[in-house]
Amino acid sequence: MALALIALGSNLQQPEQQVSNAIRVLAETPGLALLKASSLYATAPVGYDNQPDFINAVIQVATNIPAPELMQLLLTIEQTFGRERPFPNAPRILDLDLLDYDGLQMATEQLTLPHPRMHERGFVILPLAEIVPDFILPQGKTVVEWATEFPHDDVRKLDAQKLDH
Repeated sequence: MALALIALGSNLQQPEQQVSNAIRVLAETPGLALLKASSLYATAPVGYDNQPDFINAVIQVATNIPAPELMQLLLTIEQTFGRERPFPNAPRILDLDLLDYDGLQMATEQLTLPHPRMHERGFVILPLAEIVPDFILPQGKTVVEWATEFPHDDVRKLDAQKLDH
């Protein structure tokens, strides 16, 4: 079984509920076993500011689904939740990103691993630091080291919102 890290985000239609529901769907998906889920984090939008804040989380799963098929599964789940892509960084009901898949390095048209921008996003780094503090980023630092070196003022952990599934 491979270990995979998946980022979740939503800023439409009760985003806390969308993220929680998506984690539940992933936990119930054959071929995936939910190992850890972070707390929920509220995050200012990135790239397109005229939209509500996001709710974000990160989960770790064990899986026997190969990385490309797992990415396709995540896209299918997004569509099931009603995800639309009218323009880059648009508001969304659900966003699922495959961050890492057992340390695999790959770059195809559909999937780049590890996720090339995860180290730039506090809404990924802080939840990662919570559930896998020793995870080493491609930059050679743990997520905890990276999180302490760079301010993430636009991200705040929500009180008592630990996701237990």
